[in-house]
Amino acid sequence: MPSTTTHRPSVMFVCVHNAGRSQMAAGFMSALSGGRVEVRSAGSMPADQVNPVAVEAMAEVGIDITAERPKILTGDAVQASDVVVTMGCGDTCPFFPGVRYEDWELEDPAGKDLDTVRRVRDEIRGRVDALLAELLPA
Repeated sequence: MPSTTTHRPSVMFVCVHNAGRSQMAAGFMSALSGGRVEVRSAGSMPADQVNPVAVEAMAEVGIDITAERPKILTGDAVQASDVVVTMGCGDTCPFFPGVRYEDWELEDPAGKDLDTVRRVRDEIRGRVDALLAELLPA
């Protein structure tokens, strides 16, 4: 990470469909960073829409992701990010030197009930909190 105070860190969250895990993580990072982190999300095979159960689970904690749409993963977006967090996209995520990668093993919420999606959401929240503490030390 550059040590300049003007640098705004950027994080990209990637999962296969960009419909659940990566959308929830991006929602948390945007909300919790208060705009101090540039946030992107994408998928290697984007779905048609964000998982409605993920939208409902996020609404329960006051984060609205209804306007989000799954997006295709591009090398340019990865290269423009300081940190790329993958969640089950495997080898489809392009690798660029100088970009920090983290792989978060999380259950895929696709087709799961609200209780399961809540557990995934809460695990994502904890991981986003930890990453945010690293990116924006107090």
